[in-house]
Amino acid sequence: MELLKDYTLEIKYHPGKANVVADAPSQKPRDVVASLLTTNKNLLRELYALRTEVILPADQSQLATLQVTSPVVDRIIEHQKEELELAKLSKRVDEGKGQEFSLKNGMLWFQDRLCVPNIFELKKEILKEAHDSTLMTHPWNTKMYQDLKRNHWWTGMKMEVAKYVARCLTCQKVKIEHQKPGGLVSPLPILVWKWEHITVDFIIGLQRTSKHHDAI
Repeated sequence: MELLKDYTLEIKYHPGKANVVADAPSQKPRDVVASLLTTNKNLLRELYALRTEVILPADQSQLATLQVTSPVVDRIIEHQKEELELAKLSKRVDEGKGQEFSLKNGMLWFQDRLCVPNIFELKKEILKEAHDSTLMTHPWNTKMYQDLKRNHWWTGMKMEVAKYVARCLTCQKVKIEHQKPGGLVSPLPILVWKWEHITVDFIIGLQRTSKHHDAI
């Protein structure tokens, strides 16, 4: 900004579809990524730690494929066989009764979405990945639900997404709800004697603990 403020600039938008033939200086050599991966062993270890599979051709001239898999999907497939309700649905599919459900490679699908077992920790991990991960920007409940429903399905998913977003401390600090003010505060009268007036506050809707408590 300090440099450009001394110049008189005229910015014109050039649509991408009009750029039929890209200029050569803007094109990176195809073997840059491959050579970087073959020479930088630390980068390869980082990719393997992120469960990213790097496939190089025999001559190592260019990067062929980057395949990313999530451990959550493996856990979903593993727990599908243990979930009683999903086991019943799988049996109905085998009998030809489950019209909207199907079995593909041993996995139960609802239409084109993977069925998630009713396991609290597993669903919490999926919600956290779709909301709090470094690749996401704390989407609001509608946006987050639309993103999740593309690949996942479980009963009551929309309600659980709304509850998870409502409990997010970052969203509560940043995102403002446009609602009518609640009105003036009604202070309690000044007491004359101790234990004359006793009140109890209940805080509900918190994240469940290991003993399944969600209120204070």
